[in-house]
Amino acid sequence: MEASEINSLPTLPQDSPEYVRLSLAAAMTLGFVKGWFYRNARLRCINLLLTYTDGCRANCAFCGLANEKYTSPASRNFIRVPWKIFPTPEVIEAIQNAPSHVSRVCISMITHPRAKNDVLKVCRQVAATTDKSISLLIAPTLLKRDDLKTMKDSGADRIGVAVDGATKKIFEQFRGKPVRGPHRWDNYWKIYGDAIDIFGEGMAGVHLICGLGETEKDLVSAISKARSMGGCTHLFSFFPEKGSLMENHSSPSIGTYRRIQLARWLIDNDRGQIASMQFDSQERIVSFGLSSVELDEIILSGKPFETSGCPGPDGKVACNRPYGNEKPGLFIRNFPFAPEPKDLQRIVEELADYPE
Repeated sequence: MEASEINSLPTLPQDSPEYVRLSLAAAMTLGFVKGWFYRNARLRCINLLLTYTDGCRANCAFCGLANEKYTSPASRNFIRVPWKIFPTPEVIEAIQNAPSHVSRVCISMITHPRAKNDVLKVCRQVAATTDKSISLLIAPTLLKRDDLKTMKDSGADRIGVAVDGATKKIFEQFRGKPVRGPHRWDNYWKIYGDAIDIFGEGMAGVHLICGLGETEKDLVSAISKARSMGGCTHLFSFFPEKGSLMENHSSPSIGTYRRIQLARWLIDNDRGQIASMQFDSQERIVSFGLSSVELDEIILSGKPFETSGCPGPDGKVACNRPYGNEKPGLFIRNFPFAPEPKDLQRIVEELADYPE
């Protein structure tokens, strides 16, 4: 065969399970991409994303993977940064040789007919060849209860369910019929409940995004629901994804996000509850229901403002997603490390920010 004939051959699709996408932070941590982390942050969880040439079949308004908005896998952003495609065997080999601070792998599904089977294949490969704990961020629209049992049998120890919208109205508006999306609020919460039943209390988490148009009370209510069902919340601050339907939508105010972070930490650590909190006429938190001494101690620990996600074997958050919610700089929303005194001073000021 001549060179001209070879060059004319069609390019094989770089689809899962033979290929996966890596977050920029994961690609840097594994040595696939050169770069450095602002303030020497260290990623402790390798985030993988299934990939298909024909993309995600959903059309979520806030997501850079939305089906109507991209032309090729190479051009898609997700959670603020590009996710490049790499051969799965090379990624798994790199995970085997990852730095010692890496303790977990998170494999994310997208809404695609092949994703249910492919996430199991990748999960089994990671479980068989590495010593890392494995989380699966699942696509409930594709799943039934028994699929969760198969996921556990395949080596996953934790499940994430990206509900994202704090209320049914917001969920349906941005993920359901109005944007020609397939997702349904009730089904997401059902699958989350099934995951807790199968994986155990505390072994499933709900992803919630602050800044989609909900009130602070709406979000605290959703966090409370996730906790009362036996799980927890992994909190995100909305960041406008280029090319998405919401690319011109603003991020939430820093005051709102700080108060929600604190409320989430209190609820998930059984130190507070929505019934004890007070809200103003705009449903913003004005009291957390604790004494000032107790609340100050918690705030100055810095823990509520660190990234919330699946833990490693030491109990500390492994999925710390450095700078997934904001550009590196002074105004960090989810701290991928313990906040320093200068950070805590700013946080105290931000908690008291109630813009008119």
